[in-house]
Amino acid sequence: MARPRPDKAYRNRAFLDSKDARAIRILAEYLEPKSRLERYHVDDTIVFMGSARIRPPEQARDPAAQAMAVFYEAARELARRLTQWSKELDPKERRFVVCTGGGPGIMEAANRGAAEAQGMNVGLRISMPIEEGENPYITHELAFRFHYFFMRKFWFYYLAKAVIVFPGGFGTLDELFELLTLVQTRKMTKPMPIVLFGSRYWREVIDFDALVRHGTIDPGDVDLVFRSDSVDEAYHWLVQQLSEHALGRPGPML
Repeated sequence: MARPRPDKAYRNRAFLDSKDARAIRILAEYLEPKSRLERYHVDDTIVFMGSARIRPPEQARDPAAQAMAVFYEAARELARRLTQWSKELDPKERRFVVCTGGGPGIMEAANRGAAEAQGMNVGLRISMPIEEGENPYITHELAFRFHYFFMRKFWFYYLAKAVIVFPGGFGTLDELFELLTLVQTRKMTKPMPIVLFGSRYWREVIDFDALVRHGTIDPGDVDLVFRSDSVDEAYHWLVQQLSEHALGRPGPML
């Protein structure tokens, strides 16, 4: 009786799932998204971050949820307007594609706004023990699912030309502080406009002035972020920043 032929290494599921193949899995989470993003000509993004727990107004059942639902609508409208603006730049080139973590809440709102403007948009999901699944507004061809948080973060920051951070919890704070660290230490050398949307929330959650008083950050580090409570203000500031730093032309006057 003939012996079964051994699997080729790249078809050996047991090996690919083992600790010895971890480097291959990490490399796959770099190369497969790179290939797909290039195929669909996604050269740069505007990243929206924020809580997965913030629901749209029609699903907000109590006063606290209703108060936070305003951020859902703000993210939706801001993503819609930025997508419309980006589509008018050059019909042959896809610029400043809305990108989120692909889940519910603020992520859903931003993908939804981009979809309502008929723009392609990206969702970078992460596998977790309890998953809610990707939201239905992500462009199907640009829906990704990662195992490694650090590879997901790489794709958040690598293509980003601007980041808008809405109220969020541990995950949002982790992403924000990693981004601020990259900018502060100049490991990220490209201009990176960062909007903190929801001034009252961010004043309560992060006391930047206290960090300055205690000498743990420089006074100038506070200016790494632009605070706003207005979709109009955030939109015009971002368009100005992107026009000047990413497009190399004067932005509109505020």
